[in-house]
Formats: sequence, C-alpha cells, structure tokens
Amino acid sequence: MNFESTEERSMIRSTAADVAAEYGPAYWREKEEAGEFAQGFWDELTEAGFHGLLVPEEYEGADMGMQEMGLAMETLCAEGCGMAGTWYLVLTAGMAAVGIRENGTAEQKERYLPDIANGKRNFSIGITEPEAGTNTLNVATRAERDGDEYVLNGQKAWITFSDRADNMILVTRTTPREDVERGTDGISLFIVDMDDPGISVSPISKHGINYSKSCEVFIEDVRVPAENLLGAEGEGWWGLVDMLNPERIGFAAAGTGIGKLAADAAIEYANDREVFDAPVGSHQAVSFPITKAYARMETAALMREKASWLYDQGEECGYETNVAKATAVSAGIEAVKQAMQAFGGWGYATEYDVERWWREINLTRLAPVSQQMAYNHISQELGFPKSY
Repeated sequence: MNFESTEERSMIRSTAADVAAEYGPAYWREKEEAGEFAQGFWDELTEAGFHGLLVPEEYEGADMGMQEMGLAMETLCAEGCGMAGTWYLVLTAGMAAVGIRENGTAEQKERYLPDIANGKRNFSIGITEPEAGTNTLNVATRAERDGDEYVLNGQKAWITFSDRADNMILVTRTTPREDVERGTDGISLFIVDMDDPGISVSPISKHGINYSKSCEVFIEDVRVPAENLLGAEGEGWWGLVDMLNPERIGFAAAGTGIGKLAADAAIEYANDREVFDAPVGSHQAVSFPITKAYARMETAALMREKASWLYDQGEECGYETNVAKATAVSAGIEAVKQAMQAFGGWGYATEYDVERWWREINLTRLAPVSQQMAYNHISQELGFPKSY
C-alpha cells in the first residue's frame, strides 16, 4: 500500500468536495422531507465521472478501483451529503458495475457498462428476502429453465431504487438448497428488466433516507432469456461475493464520512456556543468524546484503505472488509451520538441536521450486513468455532 496522494486521488477528493458544497445539508434536508429522488445530484455525479469509476475505459469508464470509489464516497458524505454520498453510488456504480465487469458476457458488458458510466442506467440489487434475512443462502426466489428462457418467481424486500431502476440483478436459486451439497451451490444471478409486467413494487415506509425508496418486490412468472444469466448457472454465489465486498467498503466509507460530517458540525458549534462564560468546546466533557470517536474513525478509514487495496489487487479481503465496516460504523455512530450531545437540545432540531445524520448512520449497523454478522465472520477468522 502507498499512502502518497496521487494526482488522481487529489482530483477525486477535490471534485467530491465541490459536488458536496453544491449539494449540502440544506439540499438533503429538503429532499428528505419531500421524499424526493435527487435527480440533480445523480446527474452531477455523472458529470463528475463518479458513476464510471469502476467501469473499464473500453466501456467509457475511468477504470479505477475501490480505493478511489471509497475516497469519493467518504468525501461526499463528510463534506455535506451525508448518507447520500454512498447511497447514490453503491448499487449501480459499485455493485452492478463490478458484477457485470467481473462476470458478464461480452454482450452484457457492451449493453450495460457504458450506460452505467454515463448515468443513463440505474440498477437495483435483489438479494434480501423476508424469510431469509441475512442468510442469503436461504433465498427462495426460484429460476426454472424452460427452453431458451428461465421463469422467475419469488419475493424480495428492502430493495433500494427498485421503484425507479431500469434493471435488477436478481439473486435466485436454480437448484433448491435441500438438493445441493454446499449451501453456496445452486445460486444463480439474472439481469432483469424492471418494466416486466410480472414485477410489482411496493415502497416500505422507513425511518430515514427518504430521498430514495426501498421496496418489497414481487416476481411472478417473469420470463427472461438465458442470455440474461450473469455468470454460470448455479455458481452465482461467487459473483455475488464480487459485489458484496464493494458494498461493505462503501458502507465503511459512509460510517466514517457521516461521522466526520457530524463531528465537524459539532466542533464548529462548540467553538461558537458559550455556556458559563466559555465556549462549550472548551469543556473536555464535550471535546473528548468527539475527539476519541474521531481518532477511531481515522483508524477505521485506514482499514477501509487496506480492504480496498486488497480488493483492487484481486486478493481475498473478506476479513478486512468486515473489520473495516464494523469499526467504521461503530466509530461513526459514536461520533454522531456525541455530536448531537454537543448541540444539546438543538441536536434534536431538524434545522441543524444532526438528527437526520443520526437516522442515516444507524442503518449502517443493520446493512449491508449487520454488525453481529460482521463480528461472527471476524471471530471465525480469529479461530473461534463457527456460529452460523
């Protein structure tokens, strides 16, 4: 790993900061309250080239890696966008771009990757199911071969962007779990057109991040041609892993990014607000909790860099991505909590945005993998008996 700041990384950081300055907290407060998709921000990410960071040059992308994507996400989050800095990039520009880049046929790459790079195509990722939850191996959505087509049936939950996506990468079983030797066998991925009449979408009322809808998705007798299979039949688990590690790296960037955003706002407030004839920030009961959380976030960001570097080198990085995600989220949550405390009663007011960042960052302890499941994997890697 090299910590020297390259010209490309400096440009990504400065560009992300410029975008965040234009689409700052007031913008996201308005979008959140209106429950409105931020099309202007989406288009600005296209102009900045962020949708194409992970897309090869031959498909009109920048041909960069998760180190650069993580930097862009964290900077966007920290400089004013909050969770949106990761949210509007992680599914299409992150997971879908990587999934198709690593597992797609030549025709699939030519069809989808340029549109992803140019912000013209939005993907949702159909993994979670009501019954399976975090146990992805128990997905029940079926794909059955019928001549040159597959027939898809099932139900998904918490599928972000499914209300407006052009396509979904759908996780299915082509062989039931009870009929395979290993739980990872028999899983297949499909690229599905969301305008198919057999697909219906129902938004879920939720606690925050309402500038994007997360939905239940019902799939009934949806027929897709065999060429829509992403990767080999029955081997989709490994294609899914290609996408899950970038997702966890992205949420690690969100954890430290949102935490830094809230901490910086609290530091500014604590310098201006006076109590007992002194700035609030001069009291160590206010400054130390934020300082300690900030130090933890800086350390977590280094682990994210390591995980990203390993991923970009094509090395195994599951342990590092889970450590990065778990530590970044834990530190970020503590930073936002202590930032809200520094604001006192005003931390509960919508006009200061901290309460919104609190709602946003708390999702990261539940998704894309819960903190408990991240620690399960870490403990197993350390040598403890497997618990799941």
